[in-house]
Amino acid sequence: MSTSPLPEWQPLSLGFDFPLDPPHGWGSRWRNLHTQFMRQVDANTGLLLVAASQFFFSLMNLVVKQVDTIEPAVPTLELILIRMGITWICCVVYMHYTKVPDPILGPPGVRLLLLARGFVGFFGLFGIYYSLQYLSLSDATVLTFLAPIATGVTGALLLGEVFTLKEALAGLCSLVGVVLIARPTFLFGAAAVDGGTGDGHGTPAKRLVAVGVALIGVLGATGVSQRVLIGHADTTLRAIGKRAHPLHNLVGFCMWCVVVSGIGLGATHTPLVLPHSWEFMFLFIMMGIFGFVAQTLLAMGLQRETAGRGTLAVYIQIVFAAILERIFFSAVPSTLSVVGSLIILSSALYVALTKASSAAPQEEGFKLLAHAEADGAELQDLDLDLEAGKVEKDAL
Repeated sequence: MSTSPLPEWQPLSLGFDFPLDPPHGWGSRWRNLHTQFMRQVDANTGLLLVAASQFFFSLMNLVVKQVDTIEPAVPTLELILIRMGITWICCVVYMHYTKVPDPILGPPGVRLLLLARGFVGFFGLFGIYYSLQYLSLSDATVLTFLAPIATGVTGALLLGEVFTLKEALAGLCSLVGVVLIARPTFLFGAAAVDGGTGDGHGTPAKRLVAVGVALIGVLGATGVSQRVLIGHADTTLRAIGKRAHPLHNLVGFCMWCVVVSGIGLGATHTPLVLPHSWEFMFLFIMMGIFGFVAQTLLAMGLQRETAGRGTLAVYIQIVFAAILERIFFSAVPSTLSVVGSLIILSSALYVALTKASSAAPQEEGFKLLAHAEADGAELQDLDLDLEAGKVEKDAL
Protein backbone atom coordinates (compact mmCIF):
# COMPACT_ATOMS: atom_id res chain seq x y z
CA MET A 1 0.00 0.00 0.00
CA SER A 2 1.64 3.17 -1.17
CA THR A 3 1.24 6.38 0.70
CA SER A 4 1.52 9.72 -1.02
CA PRO A 5 3.29 12.55 0.87
CA LEU A 6 1.12 15.17 2.52
CA PRO A 7 0.71 18.33 0.46
CA GLU A 8 2.90 21.22 1.50
CA TRP A 9 1.11 23.87 3.56
CA GLN A 10 0.02 26.86 1.51
CA PRO A 11 -0.99 30.24 3.01
CA LEU A 12 -4.72 30.79 2.98
CA SER A 13 -6.34 33.95 1.70
CA LEU A 14 -9.69 35.16 2.94
CA GLY A 15 -9.92 38.25 0.82
CA PHE A 16 -7.37 40.24 2.83
CA ASP A 17 -4.23 41.77 1.40
CA PHE A 18 -2.05 39.43 3.43
CA PRO A 19 -2.08 35.63 3.80
CA LEU A 20 -2.76 33.98 7.12
CA ASP A 21 0.48 32.69 8.64
CA PRO A 22 0.73 29.16 9.95
CA PRO A 23 0.09 28.77 13.67
CA HIS A 24 3.77 28.51 14.50
CA GLY A 25 4.32 31.97 12.95
CA TRP A 26 2.21 33.88 15.47
CA GLY A 27 4.80 33.50 18.20
CA SER A 28 7.50 35.18 16.16
CA ARG A 29 5.08 37.91 15.11
CA TRP A 30 4.18 38.69 18.72
CA ARG A 31 7.85 38.66 19.65
CA ASN A 32 8.56 41.16 16.89
CA LEU A 33 5.71 43.37 18.05
CA HIS A 34 6.95 43.14 21.63
CA THR A 35 10.48 44.02 20.52
CA GLN A 36 9.26 47.04 18.56
CA PHE A 37 7.07 48.13 21.46
CA MET A 38 9.92 47.94 23.95
CA ARG A 39 12.15 49.80 21.51
CA GLN A 40 9.62 52.63 21.36
CA VAL A 41 9.33 52.64 25.15
CA ASP A 42 13.11 52.88 25.51
CA ALA A 43 13.24 55.73 22.99
CA ASN A 44 10.50 57.66 24.80
CA THR A 45 11.23 56.81 28.42
CA GLY A 46 11.57 60.44 29.50
CA LEU A 47 8.36 61.46 27.75
CA LEU A 48 6.40 58.60 29.34
CA LEU A 49 7.80 59.37 32.79
CA VAL A 50 6.78 63.04 32.54
CA ALA A 51 3.30 62.08 31.28
CA ALA A 52 2.89 59.60 34.13
CA SER A 53 3.96 62.26 36.62
CA GLN A 54 1.18 64.55 35.36
CA PHE A 55 -1.39 61.83 36.06
CA PHE A 56 -0.21 61.55 39.66
CA PHE A 57 -0.12 65.35 39.98
CA SER A 58 -3.76 65.38 38.89
CA LEU A 59 -4.57 62.71 41.49
CA MET A 60 -2.79 64.76 44.15
CA ASN A 61 -4.73 67.90 43.21
CA LEU A 62 -7.92 65.86 43.24
CA VAL A 63 -7.20 64.81 46.84
CA VAL A 64 -6.46 68.43 47.80
CA LYS A 65 -9.76 69.46 46.25
CA GLN A 66 -11.54 66.78 48.29
CA VAL A 67 -9.78 67.87 51.50
CA ASP A 68 -11.09 71.40 50.91
CA THR A 69 -14.65 70.06 51.22
CA ILE A 70 -14.04 68.75 54.76
CA GLU A 71 -14.98 70.92 57.73
CA PRO A 72 -13.22 72.52 59.47
CA ALA A 73 -11.19 73.80 56.53
CA VAL A 74 -7.49 72.99 56.52
CA PRO A 75 -5.20 76.02 55.99
CA THR A 76 -3.21 75.98 52.76
CA LEU A 77 0.10 76.24 54.61
CA GLU A 78 -0.82 73.19 56.69
CA LEU A 79 -1.67 71.26 53.53
CA ILE A 80 1.78 72.04 52.15
CA LEU A 81 3.47 71.22 55.47
CA ILE A 82 1.82 67.81 55.80
CA ARG A 83 1.98 66.83 52.14
CA MET A 84 5.63 67.76 51.73
CA GLY A 85 6.50 66.32 55.13
CA ILE A 86 5.08 62.91 54.14
CA THR A 87 6.82 63.07 50.78
CA TRP A 88 10.11 64.04 52.45
CA ILE A 89 9.91 61.05 54.81
CA CYS A 90 9.20 58.70 51.88
CA CYS A 91 12.20 60.07 49.99
CA VAL A 92 14.66 59.88 52.87
CA VAL A 93 13.58 56.35 53.85
CA TYR A 94 13.89 55.14 50.26
CA MET A 95 17.27 56.81 49.76
CA HIS A 96 18.56 55.39 53.04
CA TYR A 97 17.33 51.92 52.07
CA THR A 98 18.94 52.11 48.62
CA LYS A 99 22.12 53.67 50.11
CA VAL A 100 21.98 56.88 48.07
CA PRO A 101 24.69 59.22 49.46
CA ASP A 102 23.86 62.60 51.03
CA PRO A 103 20.10 61.96 51.34
CA ILE A 104 19.37 65.12 53.35
CA LEU A 105 21.30 67.99 51.76
CA GLY A 106 22.31 66.44 48.45
CA PRO A 107 25.74 66.47 46.78
CA PRO A 108 27.91 69.48 47.73
CA GLY A 109 28.13 70.84 44.19
CA VAL A 110 24.38 71.36 43.70
CA ARG A 111 23.11 72.30 47.16
CA LEU A 112 22.49 75.94 46.26
CA LEU A 113 20.51 74.87 43.19
CA LEU A 114 18.48 72.47 45.34
CA LEU A 115 17.81 75.29 47.81
CA ALA A 116 16.66 77.63 45.04
CA ARG A 117 14.47 74.94 43.51
CA GLY A 118 12.78 74.26 46.87
CA PHE A 119 12.36 77.83 48.10
CA VAL A 120 10.94 79.28 44.89
CA GLY A 121 8.94 76.15 44.11
CA PHE A 122 7.05 76.64 47.38
CA PHE A 123 5.22 79.63 45.94
CA GLY A 124 4.13 77.64 42.90
CA LEU A 125 2.75 74.94 45.19
CA PHE A 126 1.01 77.49 47.41
CA GLY A 127 -0.66 79.08 44.39
CA ILE A 128 -2.21 75.85 43.11
CA TYR A 129 -3.30 74.65 46.57
CA TYR A 130 -4.95 77.94 47.51
CA SER A 131 -6.70 78.34 44.16
CA LEU A 132 -8.20 74.85 44.42
CA GLN A 133 -10.40 76.13 47.26
CA TYR A 134 -12.38 78.41 44.96
CA LEU A 135 -11.60 77.22 41.41
CA SER A 136 -12.38 74.02 39.60
CA LEU A 137 -9.62 71.46 39.17
CA SER A 138 -9.38 72.24 35.45
CA ASP A 139 -9.26 76.02 35.93
CA ALA A 140 -6.59 75.83 38.64
CA THR A 141 -4.52 73.48 36.49
CA VAL A 142 -4.71 75.51 33.30
CA LEU A 143 -3.62 78.69 35.09
CA THR A 144 -0.27 77.05 35.80
CA PHE A 145 0.32 76.96 32.03
CA LEU A 146 0.83 80.72 32.06
CA ALA A 147 4.40 80.09 33.15
CA PRO A 148 5.90 80.05 29.61
CA ILE A 149 4.53 83.56 29.05
CA ALA A 150 5.78 84.77 32.43
CA THR A 151 9.24 83.32 31.91
CA GLY A 152 9.47 85.01 28.53
CA VAL A 153 8.74 88.38 30.12
CA THR A 154 11.09 87.88 33.08
CA GLY A 155 13.80 86.56 30.76
CA ALA A 156 13.55 89.74 28.69
CA LEU A 157 13.54 92.04 31.74
CA LEU A 158 16.17 90.33 33.88
CA LEU A 159 18.37 88.44 31.44
CA GLY A 160 18.12 90.61 28.34
CA GLU A 161 16.67 87.80 26.25
CA VAL A 162 14.69 88.35 23.07
CA PHE A 163 10.92 88.64 23.62
CA THR A 164 9.25 88.64 20.23
CA LEU A 165 6.06 90.38 19.19
CA LYS A 166 4.38 87.02 18.66
CA GLU A 167 5.19 86.03 22.23
CA ALA A 168 3.78 89.34 23.46
CA LEU A 169 0.55 88.73 21.52
CA ALA A 170 0.37 85.23 22.99
CA GLY A 171 0.74 86.80 26.44
CA LEU A 172 -2.12 89.22 25.79
CA CYS A 173 -4.30 86.35 24.59
CA SER A 174 -3.46 84.45 27.78
CA LEU A 175 -4.54 87.42 29.87
CA VAL A 176 -7.88 87.34 28.06
CA GLY A 177 -8.15 83.68 29.02
CA VAL A 178 -7.39 84.52 32.65
CA VAL A 179 -10.14 87.15 32.67
CA LEU A 180 -12.63 84.61 31.27
CA ILE A 181 -11.72 82.16 34.04
CA ALA A 182 -11.72 84.77 36.83
CA ARG A 183 -14.94 86.44 35.58
CA PRO A 184 -14.75 89.62 37.71
CA THR A 185 -18.17 91.06 38.50
CA PHE A 186 -17.30 94.55 37.23
CA LEU A 187 -16.89 93.03 33.74
CA PHE A 188 -19.35 90.14 33.61
CA GLY A 189 -22.06 91.08 36.11
CA ALA A 190 -24.45 88.18 36.72
CA ALA A 191 -22.39 85.89 34.47
CA ALA A 192 -19.64 85.99 37.09
CA VAL A 193 -21.91 84.18 39.54
CA ASP A 194 -23.43 81.68 37.11
CA GLY A 195 -20.49 79.30 36.72
CA GLY A 196 -20.23 75.59 36.04
CA THR A 197 -20.87 72.81 38.53
CA GLY A 198 -17.16 72.37 39.12
CA ASP A 199 -16.27 75.98 39.75
CA GLY A 200 -15.64 75.50 43.44
CA HIS A 201 -17.30 77.33 46.29
CA GLY A 202 -17.06 80.95 47.26
CA THR A 203 -18.09 84.35 46.06
CA PRO A 204 -16.88 85.93 42.81
CA ALA A 205 -14.57 88.09 44.94
CA LYS A 206 -12.94 84.99 46.47
CA ARG A 207 -12.68 83.48 43.02
CA LEU A 208 -10.87 86.59 41.81
CA VAL A 209 -8.48 86.40 44.77
CA ALA A 210 -7.86 82.72 44.01
CA VAL A 211 -6.90 83.59 40.45
CA GLY A 212 -4.53 86.27 41.77
CA VAL A 213 -2.87 83.80 44.14
CA ALA A 214 -2.61 81.28 41.30
CA LEU A 215 -0.77 83.92 39.27
CA ILE A 216 1.67 84.33 42.17
CA GLY A 217 2.16 80.59 41.92
CA VAL A 218 2.94 81.04 38.24
CA LEU A 219 5.72 83.43 39.22
CA GLY A 220 6.96 80.73 41.58
CA ALA A 221 7.06 78.25 38.72
CA THR A 222 8.85 80.89 36.69
CA GLY A 223 11.48 81.26 39.39
CA VAL A 224 12.28 77.57 39.27
CA SER A 225 13.45 78.17 35.72
CA GLN A 226 16.39 80.32 34.75
CA ARG A 227 14.82 81.11 31.39
CA VAL A 228 11.79 79.06 30.40
CA LEU A 229 9.18 76.79 32.00
CA ILE A 230 9.85 73.38 33.39
CA GLY A 231 11.08 71.08 30.65
CA HIS A 232 13.51 73.55 29.04
CA ALA A 233 17.20 72.78 29.00
CA ASP A 234 17.95 75.63 31.40
CA THR A 235 15.55 74.79 34.22
CA THR A 236 16.94 74.18 37.65
CA LEU A 237 16.25 70.48 37.33
CA ARG A 238 18.17 70.26 34.08
CA ALA A 239 20.88 72.51 35.50
CA ILE A 240 21.30 69.97 38.27
CA GLY A 241 21.16 67.24 35.64
CA LYS A 242 22.67 63.92 36.61
CA ARG A 243 25.02 65.42 39.18
CA ALA A 244 22.41 64.46 41.76
CA HIS A 245 20.00 61.57 42.19
CA PRO A 246 16.45 62.41 41.02
CA LEU A 247 15.25 62.10 44.61
CA HIS A 248 17.78 64.73 45.72
CA ASN A 249 15.68 67.25 43.76
CA LEU A 250 12.57 66.10 45.56
CA VAL A 251 14.17 66.05 49.02
CA GLY A 252 15.37 69.63 48.60
CA PHE A 253 11.98 70.74 47.32
CA CYS A 254 10.13 69.06 50.20
CA MET A 255 12.50 70.23 52.90
CA TRP A 256 12.35 73.90 51.97
CA CYS A 257 8.59 73.78 51.45
CA VAL A 258 8.25 72.39 54.98
CA VAL A 259 10.55 75.10 56.34
CA VAL A 260 8.79 77.98 54.56
CA SER A 261 5.27 76.73 55.34
CA GLY A 262 6.20 76.15 58.98
CA ILE A 263 7.57 79.68 59.26
CA GLY A 264 4.41 80.99 57.58
CA LEU A 265 2.14 79.15 60.02
CA GLY A 266 4.09 80.51 62.97
CA ALA A 267 4.29 84.06 61.65
CA THR A 268 0.56 84.26 60.91
CA HIS A 269 -0.43 82.42 64.13
CA THR A 270 -2.57 80.05 62.08
CA PRO A 271 -3.96 77.20 64.21
CA LEU A 272 -3.42 73.66 62.96
CA VAL A 273 -6.42 71.48 62.11
CA LEU A 274 -5.77 68.05 63.60
CA PRO A 275 -7.09 64.87 61.92
CA HIS A 276 -10.57 64.08 63.22
CA SER A 277 -11.64 61.14 61.03
CA TRP A 278 -10.22 58.16 59.18
CA GLU A 279 -11.19 59.78 55.87
CA PHE A 280 -9.20 62.86 56.84
CA MET A 281 -6.07 60.81 57.64
CA PHE A 282 -6.44 58.67 54.51
CA LEU A 283 -6.66 61.72 52.24
CA PHE A 284 -3.61 63.31 53.86
CA ILE A 285 -1.54 60.14 53.45
CA MET A 286 -2.60 59.67 49.83
CA MET A 287 -1.83 63.32 49.12
CA GLY A 288 1.75 62.77 50.28
CA ILE A 289 2.16 59.47 48.42
CA PHE A 290 0.77 60.83 45.15
CA GLY A 291 3.03 63.85 45.47
CA PHE A 292 6.05 61.63 46.11
CA VAL A 293 5.37 59.47 43.05
CA ALA A 294 4.59 62.47 40.82
CA GLN A 295 7.68 64.46 41.78
CA THR A 296 9.93 61.42 41.45
CA LEU A 297 8.64 60.56 37.98
CA LEU A 298 8.91 64.20 36.90
CA ALA A 299 12.52 64.52 38.07
CA MET A 300 13.47 61.25 36.37
CA GLY A 301 11.69 62.23 33.15
CA LEU A 302 13.18 65.72 32.86
CA GLN A 303 16.67 64.33 33.26
CA ARG A 304 16.07 62.10 30.24
CA GLU A 305 13.98 64.29 27.95
CA THR A 306 14.50 67.32 25.72
CA ALA A 307 12.75 70.65 26.13
CA GLY A 308 9.98 70.48 23.54
CA ARG A 309 8.92 66.88 24.16
CA GLY A 310 9.00 67.33 27.92
CA THR A 311 6.79 70.40 27.62
CA LEU A 312 4.25 68.53 25.51
CA ALA A 313 4.00 65.82 28.15
CA VAL A 314 3.43 68.41 30.90
CA TYR A 315 0.37 69.80 29.11
CA ILE A 316 -1.41 66.45 29.22
CA GLN A 317 -2.23 67.23 32.86
CA ILE A 318 -5.22 69.32 31.79
CA VAL A 319 -6.69 66.21 30.13
CA PHE A 320 -6.24 64.15 33.29
CA ALA A 321 -7.69 66.97 35.41
CA ALA A 322 -10.81 67.27 33.25
CA ILE A 323 -11.42 63.50 33.27
CA LEU A 324 -10.92 63.10 37.03
CA GLU A 325 -13.05 66.16 37.77
CA ARG A 326 -15.86 64.75 35.68
CA ILE A 327 -15.65 61.30 37.32
CA PHE A 328 -15.37 62.32 40.98
CA PHE A 329 -17.21 65.65 41.10
CA SER A 330 -19.55 65.35 38.08
CA ALA A 331 -18.20 68.77 37.15
CA VAL A 332 -19.35 70.60 34.05
CA PRO A 333 -17.23 73.73 33.48
CA SER A 334 -18.87 76.92 32.34
CA THR A 335 -18.58 78.04 28.74
CA LEU A 336 -16.41 81.01 29.69
CA SER A 337 -14.01 78.74 31.60
CA VAL A 338 -13.71 76.37 28.65
CA VAL A 339 -13.00 79.23 26.23
CA GLY A 340 -10.48 80.80 28.61
CA SER A 341 -8.74 77.46 29.16
CA LEU A 342 -8.44 76.84 25.43
CA ILE A 343 -6.97 80.31 24.90
CA ILE A 344 -4.37 79.87 27.66
CA LEU A 345 -3.49 76.33 26.56
CA SER A 346 -3.07 77.34 22.92
CA SER A 347 -0.93 80.36 23.79
CA ALA A 348 1.24 78.37 26.18
CA LEU A 349 1.79 75.58 23.66
CA TYR A 350 2.72 78.11 20.99
CA VAL A 351 5.30 79.83 23.20
CA ALA A 352 6.70 76.57 24.57
CA LEU A 353 7.10 74.97 21.15
CA THR A 354 8.58 78.15 19.68
CA LYS A 355 11.13 78.32 22.50
CA ALA A 356 11.90 74.63 22.16
CA SER A 357 12.44 74.80 18.39
CA SER A 358 14.69 77.86 18.68
CA ALA A 359 16.66 76.28 21.52
CA ALA A 360 17.16 72.96 19.72
CA PRO A 361 20.01 74.15 17.43
CA GLN A 362 21.73 75.81 20.39
CA GLU A 363 21.43 72.67 22.50
CA GLU A 364 22.71 70.56 19.60
CA GLY A 365 25.60 72.98 19.25
CA PHE A 366 26.47 72.51 22.92
CA LYS A 367 26.47 68.75 22.39
CA LEU A 368 28.75 69.03 19.35
CA LEU A 369 31.05 71.36 21.28
CA ALA A 370 31.18 68.90 24.16
CA HIS A 371 32.02 66.06 21.78
CA ALA A 372 34.68 68.21 20.11
CA GLU A 373 36.22 69.05 23.47
CA ALA A 374 36.19 65.38 24.44
CA ASP A 375 37.79 64.37 21.13
CA GLY A 376 40.37 67.11 21.55
CA ALA A 377 41.22 65.86 25.01
CA GLU A 378 41.64 62.32 23.69
CA LEU A 379 43.88 63.53 20.87
CA GLN A 380 45.95 65.52 23.34
CA ASP A 381 46.35 62.45 25.55
CA LEU A 382 47.34 60.43 22.49
CA ASP A 383 49.99 63.01 21.51
CA LEU A 384 51.37 62.96 25.05
CA ASP A 385 51.54 59.16 25.00
CA LEU A 386 53.34 59.17 21.64
CA GLU A 387 55.76 61.83 22.83
CA ALA A 388 56.46 59.87 26.01
CA GLY A 389 57.06 56.74 23.95
CA LYS A 390 59.46 58.63 21.70
CA VAL A 391 61.39 59.92 24.71
CA GLU A 392 61.68 56.41 26.13
CA LYS A 393 62.84 55.10 22.76
CA ASP A 394 65.50 57.82 22.49
CA ALA A 395 66.64 57.09 26.02
CA LEU A 396 67.16 53.47 25.13
